[in-house]
Amino acid sequence: MTERLTEQVAMIAAEAGRIAIDRWTSDFNRWEKVPGSPVCDVDLELDHMLRERLSALLPDAGWLSEETADNRDRLEADRVWVVDPIDGTRDYLRNRPGWCVSIALVENGRVVIGALDAPARGEVWIAQRGKGAWRNGVKLKAAIRDELAGARVPADQLPKVDSDLVMVEKPNSIALRMAMVAAGDADLLATLRWGNEWDIAAAVLLLQEAGARVTNAFGRRISFNSPDGEAFGVLATTRGIHAAAVERLAERAAAGLSAR
Repeated sequence: MTERLTEQVAMIAAEAGRIAIDRWTSDFNRWEKVPGSPVCDVDLELDHMLRERLSALLPDAGWLSEETADNRDRLEADRVWVVDPIDGTRDYLRNRPGWCVSIALVENGRVVIGALDAPARGEVWIAQRGKGAWRNGVKLKAAIRDELAGARVPADQLPKVDSDLVMVEKPNSIALRMAMVAAGDADLLATLRWGNEWDIAAAVLLLQEAGARVTNAFGRRISFNSPDGEAFGVLATTRGIHAAAVERLAERAAAGLSAR
């Protein structure tokens, strides 16, 4: 994977970010795809632009995006673009800054390029497999923490059983919350439900390249471009607390899996 391709992806993400922030305070239509899943005109505009621009880079690559009807022909492709035009749409619609454009290139199940563009936060995140990850040009390095107690978690509230953890800022975008662990701004991020690959793909590479641990809710490797385009939960941590986090969350993860 060439550095030139990574640069091109970053430029396309930045272009999408500029469009999104230009439209942020304008009039646009908004609705719910299903109850609790908001979307707006800007999501669809960005999806069209990103597919056009990214497909021009790699015409043979498949496509998996939140705002495009899934075509399982992507399963036959060695490389697939996994995209969320606006991750954190709720914050976008509420004029809060916790949203970003998320682009990942997946090759044979692994993310090889990841880009998050968060213009309302003034943040540009880029990662290339084997080459590192950066925020605004500064190389990322996950925090060093060996004790689960006191770990910083992007959250609005925590269960009583997790009262030994520390809450920090929580953007609506799951990708940005994961990126906080990659940057050393948080130590732990966990979800215990089925989620979509487009929400997490780019951020997974940021974490891996920053030296953090990232798995599904059970501590197992996440493989991308799966038939359903989903993964059960995500657990992003500093390396030293991952095993303890898996152990603490195991019963809740099992309950979440059986509840589907």
